[in-house]
Amino acid sequence: MRRPLVMGNWKLNGNKAVIEDLIKGIDIELNGVEGVDIAIAPPVMFLDLAKQLLSQVQSKIILGAQNVDVNLNGSFTGDISPRMLKEFGTTYVIIGHSERREYHAESDELVAKKFASVKESGMVPILCIGESNAQNEAGETLEVCTRQLDAVIKIQGVDALNGTVIAYEPIWAIGTGKAATSKNAQYIHSAIRAHIAVQSEEVAKNVIIQYGGSVKPENAAAYFTQPDIDGALVGGAALNAKSFAVIAKEAATAKDLIYSRTQFIGKNII
Repeated sequence: MRRPLVMGNWKLNGNKAVIEDLIKGIDIELNGVEGVDIAIAPPVMFLDLAKQLLSQVQSKIILGAQNVDVNLNGSFTGDISPRMLKEFGTTYVIIGHSERREYHAESDELVAKKFASVKESGMVPILCIGESNAQNEAGETLEVCTRQLDAVIKIQGVDALNGTVIAYEPIWAIGTGKAATSKNAQYIHSAIRAHIAVQSEEVAKNVIIQYGGSVKPENAAAYFTQPDIDGALVGGAALNAKSFAVIAKEAATAKDLIYSRTQFIGKNII
């Protein structure tokens, strides 16, 4: 059965003092909360600090990273290998985020290689997929999402999605204050699951599909009560302990509704 995952992507934000306050604040706010996995992805230079802080408070918060290279070692100045992330206690690794695709020209093929490298290193890739505003207005959302997803499936096969996470993030909703409605997000999530189910209903039933894109305390519950939305990849709201905690609590509250409808495989498109 799928378990919701709420992850904070802190992007290029924070310093030592901010990281310490944020981790302690989130841990206090979410003390005793069950039924949801909670993760954070601080900037890479703060991974060790985050690991130490989480250990000190014996927190259940899971550590993630925002990016990774495909190479394990070698002459690749400035890059970060999966082995290095693993050594610092990283469990989740975000790959294919739209900002990486746009600002660093990461292709579908490169993202697929990163996906494979993360899995082979014993970590969990969070594969970001999503369309631009122009693609959305042109009705190309599903075409873009399935193309990005198929880049991984073609290289590794559909079973490679077992034990991984997909994050649907419409680019036009990231950091803009805009957000897909819960019904529209459910439609896309259901279609993504249906696309996977063509090759494996079992994989489709079990893969976690998060929503990301201006998720806030005010709209989180509407997303999490949709049957195909398994948590969220949170940006700006993750930089505030109370806001992030509210989102995670909403996911925990909604889990029974989510799981009671896991018998469908991309059929209940709203």
